[in-house]
Amino acid sequence: MSETSGFLERPDGERLAWRAVAGRGPTVVWLGGFFSDMAGTKAQALADWALASGRAFVRFDYLAHGQSTGEREAGTITRWRADSLAVLDALVEGPAVLVGSSMGGWLACLVALARPERVSGMVLIAPAPDFTEALIRPSLTEQALADLAEHGVWREPSDYGDPLPITRALLEDGARWTILGGEPIPIEVPVRILQGGQDPDVPWRHALELAQALKGEDVVFSLIKDGDHRLSRPQDLARLIAAIEALA
Repeated sequence: MSETSGFLERPDGERLAWRAVAGRGPTVVWLGGFFSDMAGTKAQALADWALASGRAFVRFDYLAHGQSTGEREAGTITRWRADSLAVLDALVEGPAVLVGSSMGGWLACLVALARPERVSGMVLIAPAPDFTEALIRPSLTEQALADLAEHGVWREPSDYGDPLPITRALLEDGARWTILGGEPIPIEVPVRILQGGQDPDVPWRHALELAQALKGEDVVFSLIKDGDHRLSRPQDLARLIAAIEALA
């Protein structure tokens, strides 16, 4: 058994890079974080797990992420949600367990809301729903606001690589997809949330707010007291795989 790869053509000519492991379902689908890619530690660990255990697994890069085409400044939640739905529709047969990291946790919720009949469970790692409104916008400095007003983009320094482009379009579009602070989120599949207590990017209370907002009762929130945002240590990866196996 081996992992296959290819590109999913999008209607506007852009191409989404993907990799897949054939195996028994439900298919585990990886949704990565904001400008991370499918070659990261957690996604690779899940591919290795899928190959070793005979499980179906799909990972991919959103527009302008990793090996996919597109300009970073063109990225919005609307677009990345559409990319995620396209991958689910084209590359996954039967039910799926969505595994979303950071921004991918938000997108996993949006996918589950759009395709409730296709999603049998979710495992979310440091989920960042509404991060454009709840986490980025309140932290914008005067310089960031000036850059957004003049250029339509602010480049946020990142501990994980090149500065991240925060565009006016991303912020305005993100507000359309907020899911917290209102009615219960109508997702009723089993959900497991893994959250680091020392996460500098997504406060654990933010992830807990998501857990409490989900309508379903089978929701387990695990606080890893000494965990960071990535949760990529061996013990964190073991927790992730155990959570997936419990649902899949």
